[in-house]
Amino acid sequence: MDIAKEAMPQSEQHGRQRAASLLAKASGQELQGAWDALAEKPTVRPVRGPETGLVMVRGRIGGGGAPFNLGEATVTRATVLLSSGTAGHAQALGTSKEKVRLTAVFDALWQEQATRQWVEANLLTPVEIRVAAEDAQKAQETAATRVDFFTMVRGED
Repeated sequence: MDIAKEAMPQSEQHGRQRAASLLAKASGQELQGAWDALAEKPTVRPVRGPETGLVMVRGRIGGGGAPFNLGEATVTRATVLLSSGTAGHAQALGTSKEKVRLTAVFDALWQEQATRQWVEANLLTPVEIRVAAEDAQKAQETAATRVDFFTMVRGED
């Protein structure tokens, strides 16, 4: 069992998962805008990266078949340490090192009680609203192409 998960309260763990998910969906412009809007920029020390590499993408036929190597994907990862000692981690598909670095910084800032509300209000909530709007638009476009089939009974009773 993961010791970090045991030490972190359940609601805190779910909040961190939500924050990590939204940070992963944030665009480089959204991250840069939030960084520029941050009044007091923290002192950030790189621990690892940002560095770019390849990961093997594996697949399964039907979700339950034997695994096979589908191909490789480019990923970038980073770990940063704030002057307070809080570590932030990030990884993303692609090669945008600055986006991943900023994601790691905001991950660390979210973990600190003093800056969590700011990150929520100025970065995560706008990203969540944008993602919800994009999902609704996609659902609307998909619904417009749906065909409803029905069965007609032929002949007499």
